[in-house]
Amino acid sequence: MLLTVDASNRIGERVALRAMFAARKRVFVDLLKWDIPVLDGRYEIDQFDDGHARYIVLVDEGHHHLASARLLPTTRPGILNSLYLDLCDAPPPAGDRVFEITRFCLSPDISAADRRICRNRLVTALALYALDQGIETYTGVAELGWLRQILTFGWDCRLLGLPQVHGNMTLGALRIDIASDTLARLETAGIAELEDQYPARQAA
Repeated sequence: MLLTVDASNRIGERVALRAMFAARKRVFVDLLKWDIPVLDGRYEIDQFDDGHARYIVLVDEGHHHLASARLLPTTRPGILNSLYLDLCDAPPPAGDRVFEITRFCLSPDISAADRRICRNRLVTALALYALDQGIETYTGVAELGWLRQILTFGWDCRLLGLPQVHGNMTLGALRIDIASDTLARLETAGIAELEDQYPARQAA
């Protein structure tokens, strides 16, 4: 099941959000060793998880977190325009119809094959959400390995500058333009995932 969460339903979806923040801590802090804030030793929450953030969350039939992404309005401070402007050769796209994709997170509790399904479902959901909400462009910052994947998804995706080394990671900034043919392009690339598929969680 796909959930879209914003200020209007954030309280009602607090269980899904808690599960998402816990998954983000396990992935980004425990596995990837990012030096980012952790709340109560359990939840990865930063200054951008405010009332302006939007979330797309994929959960299974038991409402366990499978995958999620955070969307930030580019009319306000975000990851790219606050922390990584040096990755861009020119000012990055911004405006009411431009959102930044951040914290793309896949659950560590499912198999590699199921993570691929969830990745594809989340990418498809991002495209569908943009088409529904009138979002014309996504921006983002990605580590080199993930960046290479994003560039192969078939959608209209371009680098905003050459990737650069930041700490122990090589990062790149990108823009993804969403149009009426985006879903067809994702389908051609084998990414579009429109059917409900809920991978089973592995036993703890």
